[in-house]
Amino acid sequence: MSQNLKEKYVLCCDWGTSSFRLRLVASQDYSIIAEFLSQNGVASIFKAWQEQKEITRFDFYSLFIKESIQELAKKTTVPLENVPLIVSGMASSSIGMEELSYSEVPFDTLGSTASIKTFQNFNGKGPLLLVSGVKSSEDVMRGEETQLIGLIELIEIKNQGAQNLVFIFPGTHSKHIFIKNGIIHDFQTFMTGELFNIVKEYSILKDSVESASESISKSEIDAFLQGIEVSSKSSILHNLFTVRTNQLFGTFAKKDNLSYLSGLLIGAEIRQLEQKAFDHLFVCSGNNLYDYYKLAFDTIFPIENITFIKPEMIDKATIAGQIQLLYSQLNSSNE
Repeated sequence: MSQNLKEKYVLCCDWGTSSFRLRLVASQDYSIIAEFLSQNGVASIFKAWQEQKEITRFDFYSLFIKESIQELAKKTTVPLENVPLIVSGMASSSIGMEELSYSEVPFDTLGSTASIKTFQNFNGKGPLLLVSGVKSSEDVMRGEETQLIGLIELIEIKNQGAQNLVFIFPGTHSKHIFIKNGIIHDFQTFMTGELFNIVKEYSILKDSVESASESISKSEIDAFLQGIEVSSKSSILHNLFTVRTNQLFGTFAKKDNLSYLSGLLIGAEIRQLEQKAFDHLFVCSGNNLYDYYKLAFDTIFPIENITFIKPEMIDKATIAGQIQLLYSQLNSSNE
């Protein structure tokens, strides 16, 4: 990591649609000194701002951030005034503190082409850096590119040459990111997680499934694998209705049927990669989806050129990416 500016600490904020996470981080090893979490995501803050008419949107969001810094200060003896702050995620969106234009592909995975706006003297003398996302001709992402920048730093794959690499970030809106020569040249979004929640909560299929315990039973694994297999046989629009017939015919218990539904959707997402050429694939999943995606990839792509990134590394990647972007921006402004 290039650090001409020797900041010892950085405030790293990951502000999503439904959650807010602020961390005090040691810049040299990315270790977390203190953390403040809130369910006040960008969506709820935007709604609260709309309901008042006293201050501007930027100032309203800024007030929440500064109050959060004060809460974080209660958890550490490190003085937080003047510490630089970097914010990524939905804070730069149309419902964020200030909308920023997306960077465009091709996008350098070292972050040199990132769209960032700096606000000087935001936290005392410390600046606020607001990070935007990336767009292609038909897709957008905010946050995953920051994770990717950090992950490439952490797992040290900068010298992969002209290899075609694919990074998979499972989630509500799963991202498949395609890289060659250290450059993102394309990416795709799959609404896998969101469709899963809609189907199980609001569709006719909601009475055919039931949430299970945190640990995955053998019967749930078997049902999930059955969903993976069926995902290859027909359109997802047809396959979804088999969730109902499973329940009507007594094929699966409702909790197992939920795993079957997950297998259908994850299988439909992953099978899109059968049409792609790649040299190596990295699956970058959090704890809640890691086991499911690993099982799905082991079933559909039982090959050696897949690396499964541990969930704890994904969490650290966001911090690493934010600090990479921070120093890249601060150093360039002081050259």
